Amino acid sequence: MTPEHFRCYFVKKTGKDQIEAGLDTRPLFELPAGEVLVRVRYSSLNFKDALAATGHPGVARSFPHVPGVDVLGEVVESTSDRFHVGETVLATGYELGSERWGGWAEYARIPADWVHHVPRGLTPEETMIIGTAGFTSAQMVWSLIHHGIEPDGGEIIVTGATGGVGILAVMLLKKLGYTAVAVSGKTDRRRWLMDLGAASVVPREEVIDESGRPLLTGRWAGAIDTVGGKMLATIVRSTKHRGCVTACGVAGGADLPLTVYPFILRGVTLDGIDSAWCPRSRREEIWRLLGSEWKLDGLHDLKKLVPLSEIEQHVQQILAGGVAGRIVVDVAGGI
Repeated sequence: MTPEHFRCYFVKKTGKDQIEAGLDTRPLFELPAGEVLVRVRYSSLNFKDALAATGHPGVARSFPHVPGVDVLGEVVESTSDRFHVGETVLATGYELGSERWGGWAEYARIPADWVHHVPRGLTPEETMIIGTAGFTSAQMVWSLIHHGIEPDGGEIIVTGATGGVGILAVMLLKKLGYTAVAVSGKTDRRRWLMDLGAASVVPREEVIDESGRPLLTGRWAGAIDTVGGKMLATIVRSTKHRGCVTACGVAGGADLPLTVYPFILRGVTLDGIDSAWCPRSRREEIWRLLGSEWKLDGLHDLKKLVPLSEIEQHVQQILAGGVAGRIVVDVAGGI
């Protein structure tokens, strides 16, 4: 029987610029509309979730709010013919954890079009280790492949390599035979990155060029950039003829100081990756690949399982750049 109330991580405004967040109990009727009601087992902690948990207005669009862009759990109610009570399902991206209440709660009500069955070949926990971060990585690798970047074409640079997107990209590139060069400011993680698949690790300073030259010596066949700003601009200027640069983040800034020369003289492609609204058909294909041909070994080595009741300290840690790998949020057993 579905309860009348549920526990969640609740973010609310207590004044004009004051945010209060923590575990709370809410009535089930407050959940947004949707065809599928899920008893949440796992969620995850992404940088976007940390911003939502601290009330960042660019992520949490209205208050009160429940973070969590990832949801995995059991269907307890459904008015959709595609999903039935007792099935284990997955939802990542869309408006979850931003415009709509997300997965840091015992229950989530979700539109059926956003819900997917857990991919064959992946356990529920493996699916959440991948989560939005790994799905984003896979989209970026998918883009490189579909822009004709072959494993023997040269090095692929991966920025923010110890974060969720970066490390899963390194592992996936290695799996598919590419040569990944990881960029990280964490010197103590160099050996770890190489053990997980990086051919080499370079410091951030080596990647950023502020000379103002419109083109630099072509080094990269492709790129997976999670940083943006000057680093992304340098990578585009350093990409070889017909290379492809994929981009998904703005931690290094939203400005992109570039000329058009990399695009019109070298034919470089800059492909922005939007995980939230990835078309359903491509989303299903990428999840299928992640559970089959692209399935990664060693996923559990990346994971730290954290109870929802202890998520606050990890929110602060990821905002400070102190998280390496993936944090899976134990919702069902963690309240």
